[in-house]
Amino acid sequence: MTAESPRRGWALVTGASAGIGAEVALRLARRGHPLVVVARRGDRLAALAEQARREHGVEVRGVAADISKDEGRAAVRGMLDQLRSPIEVAVLNAGIGTQGRFVDLDRDTEVREVRLNCVAVVDLASHVLPAMVSRGRGDLVVMSSAAASQAIPYMSTYAATKAFEMRLVRGLHRELRGTGVRAFAICPGPVRTAFHRTGWGKDLPKLMPTESAGSVAARTMRVLNRRRSNPVVSSGPLAPFTMRLSGLLPESVSAWGAGVYHQ
Repeated sequence: MTAESPRRGWALVTGASAGIGAEVALRLARRGHPLVVVARRGDRLAALAEQARREHGVEVRGVAADISKDEGRAAVRGMLDQLRSPIEVAVLNAGIGTQGRFVDLDRDTEVREVRLNCVAVVDLASHVLPAMVSRGRGDLVVMSSAAASQAIPYMSTYAATKAFEMRLVRGLHRELRGTGVRAFAICPGPVRTAFHRTGWGKDLPKLMPTESAGSVAARTMRVLNRRRSNPVVSSGPLAPFTMRLSGLLPESVSAWGAGVYHQ
């Protein structure tokens, strides 16, 4: 642990094996948090844990689990219950996205998308928040998306799950006032990670303004380091514009435009 990093409480990061999750986990380790990192790929988790220990001297516990499944979430809850102290920061980042005509998409994949993007968030948030409230401190961060601000044809399930996350956080933010616990939804626009290739089967257009996973992680840390912040935080060059525009346009117009783009 570096001299400038005070000892802090445990941090949980889901979807931590790559991309935004890995970047957030390393920044939390630099901040002094011991980590519980969760992802399906145990080999990548092991590499991340070794890097965090080597560079920042923090304790790291990995859970290789698919949290879209009941048994995967149970494994995470079991690990959290073994800790010497409760979670101080929970970053619920794991998620998937699909693209295409809903009637052509695989049913099981669409259902898994809802379980991972929505059910897992509710499950793990409900597990960590009571202890945070009891202690009078803690932060819940849900990695949502600029897609949460409108209906998006050909990404209908993804946009709906991200809207669920954002609305959940808005409600929790109000409920948690005065408890010392905060809830945030981070809403990036396009981010150049493997997410698009694995979920949507293609890369983002080369000329599209994007940001890196490191940029989203840095934005997340800035929010955590502030005393006060809005519950919904946009990130990147496009998200502030598209989220503001979708709030000004009739939903039929914004959905039409999104459908033309994503078809």
